[in-house]
Amino acid sequence: MDVNGVLQVTNSFPFPTVEVPSIDSHHDSNSATNAAAAAPRAKANTVYQSDMIKYLREVNVDANNVGWYTSANMGNFVNANMIENQYFYQKEMNERTVALIHDVSRSSQGSMSLRAFRLSPSFMAAYKESKFTTESLQKSSLTYKDILVELPLTIHNSHLLTSFLHQLPSKPPAGPLEFPASLASLKADPNAPQPPLYPNFDSLDLSIDPFLEKTCDLLLDSIETHYTELNNHQYYQRQLSREQAKITAWQQKRKAENATRAAAKQPLLPEDEWTRLFKLPQEPSRLEGLLNSRQVEQYARQVDGFTASISGKMFAVKSNLLPGESQQ
Repeated sequence: MDVNGVLQVTNSFPFPTVEVPSIDSHHDSNSATNAAAAAPRAKANTVYQSDMIKYLREVNVDANNVGWYTSANMGNFVNANMIENQYFYQKEMNERTVALIHDVSRSSQGSMSLRAFRLSPSFMAAYKESKFTTESLQKSSLTYKDILVELPLTIHNSHLLTSFLHQLPSKPPAGPLEFPASLASLKADPNAPQPPLYPNFDSLDLSIDPFLEKTCDLLLDSIETHYTELNNHQYYQRQLSREQAKITAWQQKRKAENATRAAAKQPLLPEDEWTRLFKLPQEPSRLEGLLNSRQVEQYARQVDGFTASISGKMFAVKSNLLPGESQQ
């Protein structure tokens, strides 16, 4: 519900599970993944969505469709399925609909990761025309930064949850809670007495964050995909140059023949016959390259956030890591 320019999301419901007949294990997993990703656009789920909204309206709950949500792992959500789903909602439902991305890998570590995105108007116009050639991108000045628009997000408790918290036997703490200093403090008994200046060696651990390692691996995979797309485009340019050279040679030969026939007062041959003899290669879509570049930017931001604490530790003990530093 849109209230004073603020989009309020009060309820959500999942789509039914998609059943895919099992034929081959690899084919089965890919089919299930693709079917689940395309669930918001399925006709059967559209009817299911309308029925759910009708049931919510019967119990006096906000019953306006304002978008959809999906889960992601390690920030890997910029793909063709996500773009198609969001385009479907912004085109069919309302241009103010949003996509909520829940990163389960970050949330599993106690850091709630929920982000809201919407397709930009310039990308909506380009996606409607389905033209992502080099010429069209240059005319529209569309880059990978113009695909998604991230919206500020604020999470509030519902009124039912607030009333439930007020009915608890013990009152909730009024002041801010003290977060644990390390993982060891979470496992320790809070009622057990601790000696003064209890040592905590977790903050001195120099091991690389496993999330950082996984993000770097995904970043390298995305860079390799980018190079593959670049090689495909360079192959297209080479093919186009060869065909254009053949067309130019044919046109020059036809002009020489027509000059000879004109001198002999013979009828001239058509000079536009090359359109039937030669076929120019079709330029591949640059959409996958744009989405992959946007995903590389997402991984780079995650790496920048993960390396903040690790860089400080490495700088503190660099004399023991780099040879020759301890003698200086």
